[in-house]
Amino acid sequence: MAAVFRLAVSTSDGRKFDGEAQKIVLRGVEGEFAVLADHAPFMTLVAPCRCVITDAEGKETAANISSGAFQVSGNVATLLVGKYEITE
Repeated sequence: MAAVFRLAVSTSDGRKFDGEAQKIVLRGVEGEFAVLADHAPFMTLVAPCRCVITDAEGKETAANISSGAFQVSGNVATLLVGKYEITE
């Protein structure tokens, strides 16, 4: 099994994802980035984009997100956005 980290995705409507993830890919204000387990701590503003989360079992879920903020530290990541709409 791939290494995982704790990920929470929240909007003003509540939690959209809360669990273990192998990877998240999204766009910060300086370009696209990906976070894996044991990533170095950092925080960035997030630009509207297509966000892809790979969960602990390897299933990918894509969503269109609005602007917001992202932080990772100590193998725990948090994404706060205004909109998170799952796409096909």
